Amino acid sequence: MAVRGDLGSSTSSQVHSQLPGQSVTLLVPVGSTEQHGPHLPLDTDTRIAQALARALSERLAGSPTGHGWPVAPAVAYGASGEHQSFAGTISIGTDALSRVLLEYGRSACCWAQRVVFVNGHGGNMQALAEAVRRLRSEARDVAWMPCAAAAADAHAGHAETSLLLHLSPDEVRFDRAQPGNSAPLTQLLPAMRRGGVAAVSAVGVLGDPTTATADEGRRLFAEMVDNSVAAVEAWAPGPDGMLR
Repeated sequence: MAVRGDLGSSTSSQVHSQLPGQSVTLLVPVGSTEQHGPHLPLDTDTRIAQALARALSERLAGSPTGHGWPVAPAVAYGASGEHQSFAGTISIGTDALSRVLLEYGRSACCWAQRVVFVNGHGGNMQALAEAVRRLRSEARDVAWMPCAAAAADAHAGHAETSLLLHLSPDEVRFDRAQPGNSAPLTQLLPAMRRGGVAAVSAVGVLGDPTTATADEGRRLFAEMVDNSVAAVEAWAPGPDGMLR
């Protein structure tokens, strides 16, 4: 039997007994605990990363190679300083996250042949790039990938709200959803660098969640899964360690 499923609920003996003679890629969701407007839970990014990692495991484990695709417990805290003005946000910053991911990769690679960090929060990208570059320079086969879909808005808007309506509908307070700032992120970044998301959106939303639907979330998630499966199968990490 291939190593697959939920690593956290497995025993060490179960994992060890399935390792000989096969290759294992550990899928590690990386998210955040940060505000997502008045309508989405603080763990939105982590939920999306977990869902994508589990979908990847199910799709890839169906191949006839016998390769294992276990999903690790999520790294649920990230670099979220831009949201620190909002209650509930807990950020550990880029330096700390980079160190955590570096040591995580070193440890996991003692038994897993490959590690893929599945990232749900854009603010984590610098830490991921730094940690994965270092791990790869140490001859560890580690990469990362974003939870990305084409033309998605920036934060807690149409895209993320649609995804949560599909993945965790009971956790969406849709009656509280409010439009935020829908200007292009490139226009907002200078003000956000000075004062965070609160400087450009009082409700903490970048985009319009009121247009979200579960059907759109289903479509976006399917796109994410298809793109991610293709990236993992191609296995061509860029200079920053990201699979494309």
